[in-house]
This record gives sequence, structure tokens and C-alpha cells, in this order.
Amino acid sequence: MEGLTNNSMRMMERSIEFLWTKQAALLDNISNAETPNYKEKLVTFEESFQSQLEAADHGGNKATKKEMRQAIEDAEWQVTETGEVTRRDENGINITEQMTELVRNAYQMQYVYQSLNSDLSALRTAIGT
Repeated sequence: MEGLTNNSMRMMERSIEFLWTKQAALLDNISNAETPNYKEKLVTFEESFQSQLEAADHGGNKATKKEMRQAIEDAEWQVTETGEVTRRDENGINITEQMTELVRNAYQMQYVYQSLNSDLSALRTAIGT
């Protein structure tokens, strides 16, 4: 299917991969909300993604499709632990904050799935199936 996908579809695929990773980290955080010394896991992707796209852009010169594809592939998410402590048992989890972020992440996933489904529907229509 490599030949049938464009860069925007691959960006959505990478977004889904990132959002699944973020969802798993949020669920780990929530499930360890009562674990002493547990530190919050944060997953970041946007900064890496933006820097890869800017590097492919060559300072304002339009990047080729191949360069953009490589930038999309090279962007990586990072899982880090914060040193923030919110309680006496040195647990760093604010459960309200984590639940809010979990819902926000779910909405983002839903949006990406809808966008990907729309692109695949257009592709199916173009193919004539």
C-alpha cells in the first residue's frame, strides 16, 4: 500500500502511533496514582515533528515529497518522567489532570481516525470499488 499513501495519510498514521503511545502513558499514570514514588510519564511528539519538517523545508525552500516523507518518518516521540511531586508519598500524579488529558487525547484520536477514514473513502471512490 506504500504507493497508494500520500504524505498526509502517513502523517495521520504517525499521529495515531503517537496518540496510542500517549494513551498508554496516561493509563499508566492513572493506574499508578496511588503508588508511592511514582513519577508522571509525559509523551511528546510535536516538537520533534516540527523540527523535522522545518529541517526538510531548507529554511523556506519547498521540500520535495521524498524529503517530507523522510521528515515524517524521522520524527520520534519521547516518553519522559517528570520530577514533579504532588503529595507526601512523592507520587507525581494529579489524577484530575490525567483524566482530563485522557479525554482530550481520545478526542484527538477520534478526529485523526475520522480524517483517515475520509481519505480512505475518497481513495476507494477513486478506485471505483
